[in-house]
Amino acid sequence: MDRPGQALLQKLAANRIAIETVEPAIDGGRFAAKTIVGERFRIEADIFCDGHEIIAAAVLHRRRGERTWSETPMRHLVNDRWRATVVFDEVGHHEFRIASWRDLFATWRMDTAKKHEAGQQIALELQEGRLLVEKALGVRTSGTPHDRSALKALLAEVTSSASEGDALAVLMSEDMAVLMRRLAVRVNFTQTDTIFPVFVDRERAGFSAWYELMPRSQSGSPDRHGTFDDVITRLPYVRDLGFDVLYFPPIHPIGRTNRKGRNNSLTAGPDDPGSPYAIGAEEGGHDAIHAELGTFEDFARLVQAAREHGLEIALDFAIQCSPDHPWIRDHPEWFDWRPDGTIKFAENPPKKYEDIVNVHFYRDAIPGLWYALRDIVLFWLEKGVRIFRVDNPHTKPLPFWEWMIEEVRQVDPGVIFLAEAFTRPKMMKRLAKVGFNQSYSYFTWRNTKWELTEYLTELTQTDCRHYMRPNFFVNTPDINPYYLQTSGRPGFRVRLMLAATLGTNYGVYSGFELCEAEAMPGKEEYLNSEKYEIRAWDWDRSGNIKVDIMFVNRLRHENPALRQFTNLKFYNAWNDNILYFGKYTDDLSNFLLFAINLDPHNPHGAHFEVPLWEFGLTDDAMIEAEDLVTGQPFTWTGKVQHMFLDPHQRPYMAWRLIPPGNRR
Repeated sequence: MDRPGQALLQKLAANRIAIETVEPAIDGGRFAAKTIVGERFRIEADIFCDGHEIIAAAVLHRRRGERTWSETPMRHLVNDRWRATVVFDEVGHHEFRIASWRDLFATWRMDTAKKHEAGQQIALELQEGRLLVEKALGVRTSGTPHDRSALKALLAEVTSSASEGDALAVLMSEDMAVLMRRLAVRVNFTQTDTIFPVFVDRERAGFSAWYELMPRSQSGSPDRHGTFDDVITRLPYVRDLGFDVLYFPPIHPIGRTNRKGRNNSLTAGPDDPGSPYAIGAEEGGHDAIHAELGTFEDFARLVQAAREHGLEIALDFAIQCSPDHPWIRDHPEWFDWRPDGTIKFAENPPKKYEDIVNVHFYRDAIPGLWYALRDIVLFWLEKGVRIFRVDNPHTKPLPFWEWMIEEVRQVDPGVIFLAEAFTRPKMMKRLAKVGFNQSYSYFTWRNTKWELTEYLTELTQTDCRHYMRPNFFVNTPDINPYYLQTSGRPGFRVRLMLAATLGTNYGVYSGFELCEAEAMPGKEEYLNSEKYEIRAWDWDRSGNIKVDIMFVNRLRHENPALRQFTNLKFYNAWNDNILYFGKYTDDLSNFLLFAINLDPHNPHGAHFEVPLWEFGLTDDAMIEAEDLVTGQPFTWTGKVQHMFLDPHQRPYMAWRLIPPGNRR
C-alpha cells in the first residue's frame, strides 16, 4: 500500500478543529439567508477539537466582492455550540464563513492558574508564557501598531519583573489576555470551505403594512372611471390609517377580446371595464398605462405625492396577456398555439380564462422573453416603483425568477418582490429561497388556535425563518375568506389583530375596513367584485373598524417588539378559543402581550399565565403593566390571572409589561 507523503500528512494533521452544523446555511449555502439592515443576525455552529485545550472561533464576514474580511468573535454556548451576532449596515449581498483555532495562550493561562493555586512550581510555565508573547510579536502582520506597542510594553514588564509573582501578575492580567486574543499566533487555524451567502434587505422588506385599492374605483361614482388624481386625493386616508405601502393591481391597458363582464360573466356589456389582469391592448402592454387612469406625468405626480405622505407605491407584476397584447403580434414564439392555429388560452380546469393567455419561457422564448420581462421591471423602477407584488410566480420557472431578481438587484438591491403564491409549501419556500423578499402565506385560512399556533411556530422556529418572510394578507380581490363572510364585524377585528401583531408584514384589500363581506354563494369570492366593475364606497359607513386599524398600526410603529417576527412566543391561556402570545425585544425593555378571542360570535373567558419568569420573577411576584388600548396602568400580582373577551365589545386585549426597576 502506498504511504502518504509528509506534506499530505501535515495538511491532514493541521485540520484538528471540526466546524459543523452551521446556521443559517440555506440548502448548504446554495441560497442566501435573509436579514434586515441594522438587524441583529445570529450565526451559530458546532465547533470542537480533540483534547482539553481552549479553542477560539470567529465569524468572518464581508460584502460580496470585497477582498478583506471583518471579524466578529463567537462565544461558546453549551455542548460545543458557538454563536455570534453580526449587524450588517448596508443593503445588498454579503457573505460569511466560520473560523476556529487553538488558543495556546488561553490554555496556558488556564493550566498555569491551576498549578499556581495548587502550590506547584511555575518557573518553566512563566518561561512558556513569555515565549508565547514573544512569538505573537514575531508575527509582523498581526494586529495594529497600537496593540503591538502595548504588548511590547507588557512583555518588558514581564522581563524586568523582580519576582515570579510580579511576572505572573502581568502575564495573567486582563490587558495581556485581550492583546493576546488579538495578536497571538492562531494555531491549527481552520475555516469552513463553504462561504455562506446573506442578503441584507432594507427595512420595509421586513416591516410593512400594505393597503390595496383599485385606482379605477376611486372617483366616488360607479359611473366615472377613477384616475391617478383621484388616488392622490385618497392618500391622506391611507396614511391616516397607518399604512406605509399602497398597492395597485395592474394599471395597464385592458384587452377587449373576450372581455369579462360583471361577476366574471363571459359576456361583457359595452360599458364593462374588464379585468385589469387581462393586460394589453392596441394602446400597449406592460409598459403602458390604461388611458382612463391618466398619463405617465400623472403617475409621477402620484408617486411623489405618496412619498410625501410616507407611502410607497407597489405595483402588480402579472406575467400574462390579453389576446390583444402587442407581444402576440410581435413575438408569437413567446406563446403556445393549438394545432388549429389558435392561441392557447389560460386554463385552470374546469376554469378557462378566455380573456388571458400565458407566455411560455422556453424554446424560442429564450432569451428574448426573459430580457423583456426583466426590462419591464426596470422600466417601472425608473418610474419610481421599488415594490412589486408578483402574480402567481409558482406557475413560472424558478430559474427565471432567480436570474431576473438578481438582474434587478444589480441595478437596485433595495427592490422588494412579494410572491403571491398560494400553492404547495415546498414551492412557496423555494420561491423565497431564489430571491422573493416577501411571501403570501396560509395565514388567510388558519383560524383556530391549534392551526395558528402550529403554523406560526413553523414560520418562526424552523429553518424557513432564515429565508421566508410571510406577508399576512387578510383578504385580496381574489379571496373573500369564509371566516370573514360569516363572522360579522367582530371577525374583521379578530383577523386584523392577528395579522398585524403576529406578523411584521401584513396587508388588507380596501373594503376590509368597512367589513365588506358580500360573497358569491358557496365561493370565497366577492359578489360584484371590483375586478370586473367600478365600485363606489362610503368610507365612513357605520360599523367600520378604522379605529382598530389606526390603533394597531400605531402600536406597530411605537413598539420595537412588533418589528421582529421570530420573537413570537405563545403562552398558556386555558381556553381553546383564546390565542395568547407575547413579543419582546432581546433586552426585555419592550414586552407586549396579546390575547384574541378567535370566536367572533361568543364571549369567552380564561385563566392565563403572566410570564413573570421571563423577568426572573417568582410566581407570586408583582409586575407593573399598561393596558395599551385604554392607556391605563395597573399591577398584576401572581402568575395566574383571568381575562374575559366579548367579541361584540372588543375581541382582543393588548398589554405592555414594565420590566422591574423601569419607570412607566
